[in-house]
Amino acid sequence: MKMKVESVNLTDPSLLLRPEPVYDGKPVSAFRNFDDDENDPMKARVRKTYYDMHTNMSVDFVKAKMAKWLKFNHFKATMKEALIKLNDLVDESDPDIDLPNIVHAFQTAERIRDEHPDEDWFQLIGLIHDVGKVMAFYGEPQWCVVGDTFALGCKWGPSIVYGDDSFRDNPDTHNPKYNTKYGMYEPNCGLENLLMSWGHDEYLYRVLVHNKAKFPKKALHMIRYHSFYPWHAGGDYQHLLKEGDEEIKQAVLEFNKYDLYTKSAGIPDVEALWPYYESLIEKYIPGVLEW
Repeated sequence: MKMKVESVNLTDPSLLLRPEPVYDGKPVSAFRNFDDDENDPMKARVRKTYYDMHTNMSVDFVKAKMAKWLKFNHFKATMKEALIKLNDLVDESDPDIDLPNIVHAFQTAERIRDEHPDEDWFQLIGLIHDVGKVMAFYGEPQWCVVGDTFALGCKWGPSIVYGDDSFRDNPDTHNPKYNTKYGMYEPNCGLENLLMSWGHDEYLYRVLVHNKAKFPKKALHMIRYHSFYPWHAGGDYQHLLKEGDEEIKQAVLEFNKYDLYTKSAGIPDVEALWPYYESLIEKYIPGVLEW
């Protein structure tokens, strides 16, 4: 049975930033297509990943994951070593690409480098933005590592992929503390006070802060919210935002046009690019890090 997915019909703001009908040979309408297709194993894999995520990602679950991972005692590695681990990861939530994640990392970084040659911090953010997915190598299933993020503790955002049906077995769906418009929040509490679903965005943001990365604040916002599509693409959670959150959104949208539209068949020469990006790692997040 095929399922209608309302969220895929929403206009992605990154289309407004990069509105060409064809991008690198691929129509922009073909990106982030979550329609079910019983004959497409990639689409079936994506759907299962999101249903597992939306079933299990409750307030209590996220707090437990934060207690576990924010001790930063799981492993020690340089940023390059962590990135190299992505050679062995294919994101099970991504309908656009079926290549190791490190390929996408360099695709993103190089496109940013082409268009922002003087903002080396931005280029490095492009390279490392998904490195929080290393949690998948330390016992975490991909459904709590990859994919779009969303706010917990209030009514599910209407533009979350696969919609309310995917949350039917989530305990927070039936908890009056969390299933109303405001849930556990005050009106206009602000983006940074929302409890986000656990995944690579929040984890890497916390890793960078813990290890005293030298990025500007807007770079950390790009990392923390780049997968928060229900907010920056769907327009959800407006009643919880405060003054200043629009500035964060604009930074995230500037990043996301490179994250989304660089997913193509072009494979960068990773080995040739490493020396340049190693110099940026040394500048902004050097040494052995606690993960």
